[in-house]
Amino acid sequence: MREAGQAPMTTAAAPVGRWLAVAVAVLVADQITKAAILATFRPGDELPLLPFLSLVLTFNKGAAFSFLAGADGWQRWLFATIAVVAAVFIVWLLKRGGTRLYCLGLALILGGAIGNLIDRLWLGQVVDFVLLHWRGWTYPAFNVADSAITVGAILLIVDSFHQRRADAAATP
Repeated sequence: MREAGQAPMTTAAAPVGRWLAVAVAVLVADQITKAAILATFRPGDELPLLPFLSLVLTFNKGAAFSFLAGADGWQRWLFATIAVVAAVFIVWLLKRGGTRLYCLGLALILGGAIGNLIDRLWLGQVVDFVLLHWRGWTYPAFNVADSAITVGAILLIVDSFHQRRADAAATP
C-alpha cells in the first residue's frame, strides 16, 4: 500500500519474464524472416513490393549504415562483444523495472541486438533485406532486428520525456 502523498509507482506491472518473451518474439521474427530471404533470394536479387519498398538480399559486415563494413574482419568481434555486453546490461535494466514503455523499448532493443548478434556469429555479417527507395534515392537496407532496435530507441526517448514531465509535476 502507498502512504498518503507518496507518488504512484512507475515500475512495470509485468515481471521481467514478460519482457524477455517480447525480446524472444522479436528474435524469432527476425530469424524467420532472414531464413526466408536467404532461402529465396541471391545477393542482389530484388522484389519490388511498392513503388518505394522492395525486398533485396544484402549483407552488412559493419554496423548501422555500414559503419566499418570495409574493415578486414576485426569489426565482427567488436560488434559481437558490444552486443553481448549490451544484452547483459539490458537484462539487468529489465530486472530493475521501470515503466511499461521503458521496458518495452528495452525488450525490443534486446531482441534486435541478439538477432543481429546471431548473424554476426554464424555468418560473419548481418542479413538485411528491406529496401526503401524513391526516384533514385535509397535508404540502406535493414531487417526486423534493426527495426526493433529503432522502435525501441524511440520508445526510450518518448519515455524519458514522460519521466521528465512526471518529475516536473511532482516537484513543488
